[in-house]
Amino acid sequence: MIDGGLYLDDGGSLAYFNEFAFSTVERFYIIRPDRPGGVRGWTGHQREQKWFTSVEGMIAVAVVRPADWQSPDAHTPVVQFILSAAKPQILMVPPGHATAIIGISPRSALMVFSTGTIEEAPSDNYRFPPDFWKIPEPDPEANCESF
Repeated sequence: MIDGGLYLDDGGSLAYFNEFAFSTVERFYIIRPDRPGGVRGWTGHQREQKWFTSVEGMIAVAVVRPADWQSPDAHTPVVQFILSAAKPQILMVPPGHATAIIGISPRSALMVFSTGTIEEAPSDNYRFPPDFWKIPEPDPEANCESF
């Protein structure tokens, strides 16, 4: 987890991440869950690294490391991270993991940075049903340890 900061003054707020380097980022995009509690995912990548940060509201990112991508074990442990725009942090997910996102706030948005180009994405994209791995109930008061 990369901690950022939040500067507030009479003109508004500024969230910053001075410790994040963009040297390997090829693209970025924003995901907005359609409703709180809805699961978007699971999507995994064997070669692509991702970074996630909340730019609006609160969002949960569930992460799992499948041992076998063609026939994964549905009982593989899931680690969950809570990201909030009110507490700027960037979650780094290394290659070899699958993620699912769950909106917690009625309005939430997640910015995602990726090391893979859009042309490379189809050859390193693994999708699984939203209910394939059991996701713990999001606890906005706590954050899980690193994985």
